[in-house]
Amino acid sequence: MDKSWHPGEQTLQARVGMRERMAEIGPQVIRDHMPDQHRELFGKLPTMLLGALDAAGQPWATMLAGPPGFVATPDARTMTITTALDGQDPALAALRARGPGAPVGLLGLEPHTRRRNRMNGRLAAMSEGGLEVAVVQSFGNCPKYIQARDPLRWDDTPPALAQPLDAALDAGALALIEAADTLFIASASAPVPGDGRAEGVDVSHRGGPPGFVAVQRRLDGGVELLIPDFPGNRFFMTLGNLLRHPRAGLLVPDYAGGELLHLAADAEIVWRDDARGLRLRVTAGLRRPGALPWRWSAAQLAPQFEPAP
Repeated sequence: MDKSWHPGEQTLQARVGMRERMAEIGPQVIRDHMPDQHRELFGKLPTMLLGALDAAGQPWATMLAGPPGFVATPDARTMTITTALDGQDPALAALRARGPGAPVGLLGLEPHTRRRNRMNGRLAAMSEGGLEVAVVQSFGNCPKYIQARDPLRWDDTPPALAQPLDAALDAGALALIEAADTLFIASASAPVPGDGRAEGVDVSHRGGPPGFVAVQRRLDGGVELLIPDFPGNRFFMTLGNLLRHPRAGLLVPDYAGGELLHLAADAEIVWRDDARGLRLRVTAGLRRPGALPWRWSAAQLAPQFEPAP
C-alpha cells in the first residue's frame, strides 16, 4: 500500500491520470529525514516559510528571517531556527498555543537561485529565541514559477503595531495583493474529529506575473481571490489538503517595504477543462508593517512568465 499520499492527494492525482505513477514516485521522493543537499540549502537561507494550524483549525503562513545560518540542521531529523519570534505573528501564536507536538510545515526557498526544499514536521521546542522541529517528511520541489530576487540589506527598525483586518480588508492590503508576484499558502490535511488537530500542515509557494491574483469584491462586501494553479510536480499536496480541509492561510510579502500580509480564507478548487485554480474567500487578515527585515532587489520573472521572443 502506498502511504506517501493521503486520500485528498490521491483523489486529485487520479483525476489527472497520474495516480499509478505517483504511487511509484512517492516512496522515492518523500523521506523521513533531510538529505545532505537539503540541509546545505537550509543553512544558507535568509528566510524560512512556516505554516501552522490554530486551535480552531485555521492554517496560518508566515516568513521568518535572519542572517544565513539562522536555520540549522544539527542532524538529518532535526531543524532549529534561531530568530526573535514576534508575538504579533499569527502562525507563531498558533504554535505557542498548541505546544510541543503541533504540526509544522516548512519551506526553504532561496529566491536568487530559485532552489526550494520542503520539510513537514512536529514542534519539538519553542522559546523567545527560536524553535526546534522534528522531521516527519522531507522532499524537494522544482524551481518553476519562482521570481528571482536578492536580499540587499537588513533593516533593524522594529516592526510596527500589527493591524487586524476584517473580511473586507483595506486599501493597502488590496493594493499589495493586486501587485504581488509571489505568495505562500498554508494548508492542513483532514483534522482529527473533536479537537481540530490535523494530521499535518504544509506551506507552499505560488508565483506568477504581477497581477496573477484576481481580486473580486463580493456582494456582502467581502473579498474573493482567484489564483491559477500552474502545472507542477503533480504531488497535489496543497490542493489535496484543501480538498479535505478547505481552509487556507495566505502570506503576501512586500519585498520592497518589509510588510507581511496574513490572510485567512475558505478555499474551493475550481476546474475548467484541464485548467485548475483556487477560489479563496477571505475571512480575516492581519497587516504587519516592517515584519520582514530584509529588503530585496526587484524581481526577475521566472522563465515561464517571460514574454515570448
